[in-house]
Amino acid sequence: MTGTVRNIYCVGRNYKLHAAELGNDVPEEPMIFTKPTHALAAMEGDLLELPQGKGEIHYEGELVLHISKPYSPGMTVDELVDSFGLGIDFTLRDVQSVLKKKGHPWLAAKGFLNSAALSPLRPFPGAAELEKTEFKTVRNGETVQRGNIGELIFPLQTIVDYVAANYGLGAGDLIYTGTPAGVGACVDGDVFELLWGEEIFGRCTVKL
Repeated sequence: MTGTVRNIYCVGRNYKLHAAELGNDVPEEPMIFTKPTHALAAMEGDLLELPQGKGEIHYEGELVLHISKPYSPGMTVDELVDSFGLGIDFTLRDVQSVLKKKGHPWLAAKGFLNSAALSPLRPFPGAAELEKTEFKTVRNGETVQRGNIGELIFPLQTIVDYVAANYGLGAGDLIYTGTPAGVGACVDGDVFELLWGEEIFGRCTVKL
């Protein structure tokens, strides 16, 4: 993507079926975590190196928003967002499980290098228009995740309002909006494609 990325915000447990598949409660307010900008990796057909020897690494396909201007109270998603893409929030699941039991932050499980894969961005057509199209995570030719932002527990407007009020939101920020059900472990050589409808937005091969 072009331009400087300032912050990478991610929304956890934003699809009910995904929360259920991991045995987690549905949150009462948006669950926000961050990734370092060094975690960002382009999904343009390249090889993506991920950590070895730290347990299972899970893929989590998501719709990603790019913020174009500083937030002011009352602004709509359509005013704030200029482009969108599809991404994968790669997660060290075994590490995360240990961290959750200890009550520690998730950074070690979520913020490693190349953990924020992202397709090239496309012009944002508006939140209502996005609901008309399904996105998919395809692994080695098999569709493993299907999502539509109409199924979000916390819709896009709620997310931007919450992030802005609690952490700040401005030009260059990215928001990974949450993953639908179907997450699973990666193996070396997996080829991932992210589809918007039937159009491939991003592609990568993982190296473990």
